[in-house]
Amino acid sequence: MTQTNTPKPGPRPDRAPSFPKGSVGTVAGETGTIPGDEVPAAASGVAAAGDISVVTVSGAQDRTSAGSLPAVTGAVHQSPVHQVVGQQAPATAAMPVVTAGPAGAATSGEDPAGVAATADTGTADTGTADTGIASADGAAAAQPAPAADIRDLPGRRERAEGPEPASALTADRLLTRTAAAPVSGWRRWLYQATLGYVNLGDSDQVRIQRAMEHRIATRLGERTRYVPVLSRKGGVGKTTVTTLLGMVLAELREDRVIAMDANPDRGTLSDRSPGRADFTARQLVKDRFTVDSFAQLSNYTAREGSRLDVLASDTDPTVAHAFDDADYRAVTDILGRYYSIVLTDSGTGMVHSVMKGTLEKADAVVLVSGGSVDEARLASETLSWLEAHGRQDLVAKATVVINMAAGNRTLVDIDEIEEHFLSRVKNVVRIPHDRHLAEGSRIRLGQLKPATRAAAVELAALVVDELQQDQGGRG
Repeated sequence: MTQTNTPKPGPRPDRAPSFPKGSVGTVAGETGTIPGDEVPAAASGVAAAGDISVVTVSGAQDRTSAGSLPAVTGAVHQSPVHQVVGQQAPATAAMPVVTAGPAGAATSGEDPAGVAATADTGTADTGTADTGIASADGAAAAQPAPAADIRDLPGRRERAEGPEPASALTADRLLTRTAAAPVSGWRRWLYQATLGYVNLGDSDQVRIQRAMEHRIATRLGERTRYVPVLSRKGGVGKTTVTTLLGMVLAELREDRVIAMDANPDRGTLSDRSPGRADFTARQLVKDRFTVDSFAQLSNYTAREGSRLDVLASDTDPTVAHAFDDADYRAVTDILGRYYSIVLTDSGTGMVHSVMKGTLEKADAVVLVSGGSVDEARLASETLSWLEAHGRQDLVAKATVVINMAAGNRTLVDIDEIEEHFLSRVKNVVRIPHDRHLAEGSRIRLGQLKPATRAAAVELAALVVDELQQDQGGRG
């Protein structure tokens, strides 16, 4: 391509320009329909082969390729600036030079070689215009490049469902997990001796224990659950079992658990539980209309060394009025606002007034039996009493605890007692003899034997299983 600004001689006086019929063009600043049979190449912006025509175009706001120009027989793009055809352009104007394609392209109106002619905006007053050169390679030099698509960025992974959300960057996906070290035993010793290179994991017993703890931590919904601990005979460890169950539940669960002493007479629940309270259940009944927050309720409960809250009964022997059914209902209504599980240390027997409200609110029951003949018989009669009073549902969900407080030196066959209760209920747990429990003082989980603690965890897991199956129970 050759670009020159040398002016071309003017038209010959003896030859007038000719245009096709019906063509509209601008010649010497005038617009009209020009008769004729031919349009000079300069009028359409395309030069014949070997000729160069000078066209000054201004006022256009965008650059247009030759492919979008009108056909030769169509109307020439009008501009407020006069187009000069066949005349010598002023020397001060920047002239665009158009190189024609193959012969015959000008007369046919086609652009087989992809010739694109572009012109930038000029100023009519100054007569200047930017220079645009069209090449025959089929690409418009002045055409703006399209914006880069974000999907075309290098290294981007294409996904059919679209980009991943930020929540997809989880710790499980990004962090390399390593097996936890064994907690005890020779497996722990081997792990430490090899500096962690040999890790056999925990034993099956430890894994079963962890599975039970996970069952205990299961959520039970929005409704408060009530679990009374029953016994028809005193001295079998009812208060001990209530304390053990409550401590394990409070330790392994994230919600609130409370154990209340509902013994009509002098109860000993506060003696077995850590901490002391300044008020009792009876005083809570008197102040029930003024307690409207958990902070106020905390003044009536005891908690020390354990997450279990304890609501004690009266210890004053001069109190003549016993804790009755109305008192129990009033207290449990308050506790139901702030606690998820309420354990009730019931009094001995089944016919006192508190037992009516206790069984009506119960979602599951724990029945405590000793390891002697009479204790086992009375516990079995308790199941019969519940069935006779229409509470077969509680019998089906009951958990019987055989408390071996007397040790294993008796002549009673404990296995036979366990088999008897398994014929009537689904769950039976045996609490082994523990010197710490036999002391009759405050219970601390850290001082229990491993077997005793494992039995308490099993008891808590069984109780939570029954409560979880009662999701749609009474409100």
